[in-house]
Amino acid sequence: MAYLFASVKSLPILAASVFAAVSYPAIPTDLTTPVQQRLAVSGPNAISVGWNTYEKLGKPCVQYGTSSNALNLEACSNNSVTYSTSRTYSNAVTLTNLAPATTYYYKIVSTNSSVDHFLSPRVAGDTTPFAMNAVIDMGVYGADGYTIKMDQTKRDIIPTIDPSLNHTTISALANTVDDYEFVVHPGDFAYADDWYLKPKNLFDGEDAFQAILEEFYNQLSPISGRKAYMASPGNHEAACQEIPFTTGLCPAGQKNFTDFMTRFGDTMSTAFPSQSRVQAAKVNANKAQLLAKPPFWYSFEYGMLHFTMINTETDFDDAPDAPGGSAHLNSGPFGIDNQQLDFLEADLASVDRTVTPWLVVGGHRPWYTTGGDGCTPCQSAFEPLFNKYGVDLAIFGHVHNSQRFQPVYNNTVDPKGMNDPTAPMYIVAGGAGNIEGLSAVGSNVSFNSFAYADDFSYAKISFLDTSNMQVDFIRSSTGEVLDTSVLHKSHKQQFVLQ
Repeated sequence: MAYLFASVKSLPILAASVFAAVSYPAIPTDLTTPVQQRLAVSGPNAISVGWNTYEKLGKPCVQYGTSSNALNLEACSNNSVTYSTSRTYSNAVTLTNLAPATTYYYKIVSTNSSVDHFLSPRVAGDTTPFAMNAVIDMGVYGADGYTIKMDQTKRDIIPTIDPSLNHTTISALANTVDDYEFVVHPGDFAYADDWYLKPKNLFDGEDAFQAILEEFYNQLSPISGRKAYMASPGNHEAACQEIPFTTGLCPAGQKNFTDFMTRFGDTMSTAFPSQSRVQAAKVNANKAQLLAKPPFWYSFEYGMLHFTMINTETDFDDAPDAPGGSAHLNSGPFGIDNQQLDFLEADLASVDRTVTPWLVVGGHRPWYTTGGDGCTPCQSAFEPLFNKYGVDLAIFGHVHNSQRFQPVYNNTVDPKGMNDPTAPMYIVAGGAGNIEGLSAVGSNVSFNSFAYADDFSYAKISFLDTSNMQVDFIRSSTGEVLDTSVLHKSHKQQFVLQ
């Protein structure tokens, strides 16, 4: 396997070429300079700020306020952590007691940082329309990733991004920065485990893996440092490479979702306290809080929406990335006994539709897909709970294209279609762009309504009101709307139990 070459990197004859090959970003002179910034909804009226530095911080701090000229509030933590193969430390601070739906300005405390801003979360029950984007399976652009030979002259302004990223999904998110309020990304970031696909990396897999992570999260930071960026794991976060049966060759620090846990573990939420007046909902929400395992499974509420993230990789029967699983990635478990599924049931059961009428779940591996790469163990584990508690929309990736399905349960389309179905609607939003390229649409299925694999794309989900939700698939390079649909749900039941 390619990784076996890594053991020879210490040979003197190869040393010069090894260090010249790896595409590490330059280390700033001031080692407290924040890089790879990322925001997340971490609780009611709370935003977490995560970032990396090239030295450990004794006391990470963030100054913030409602004016860029008056950052009169400050929050600090002791969260500055790393792992054995990383050059950087992950830092996290939570900003609490924020006024809802308000623009806040913030500055990470450093002698070399600037002021940015974000919109604080909407409170549960706020019926103001808003949109979120679903961006999945997105990898590094450039020397270690994919390239696009298109016009490179245009410079983006808000947020400022590297001009080389024009016509990528990151560029599309920058160009439309005022059109959505947060991003969900259920799995597959950077594609660092594909380092061996570039011949220049073959003799230094350990550093190539880390270099790709650093470069990708730098490329993403103009978006993730402006908008809450909600993450859950995919198979490409599991280990240093995805070649079956080779995770034992990975160095310490590059196994078992280590970077993913270190980067996002202190920024994602657990589950929110219930705003319902019904005691059973409060009890279930409290149970979900105790069972949550961020960044693997957790939930949050935002205006009309209750959003639940799941982990399709480990922690259920026959999970593909678990020890003995079909992906042979030997990862997890991250909970005990049946923790993830117990969390999911408690969390879904807590949703009061008079407070948050829309219930959406995000995960990585789909079971409905036109490409024939459906996850049967995932379907067995999760689909009965989705149907039982009336999930409105399920968002997946893993297959590298865009797909939309009619509401369906147990492989049977709901006869009501998009007009008040009882079954969930499913989409795949895996076409954001990565080194592996796009996946062919494959064989169509009877309840597939849209499939696209001609160019990179992503999904925009708009919550129009308490009964209507619009899903648009957008071509990243042009902004063209490729497909649009509206799901109507009356949400007459306060607590759905089917």
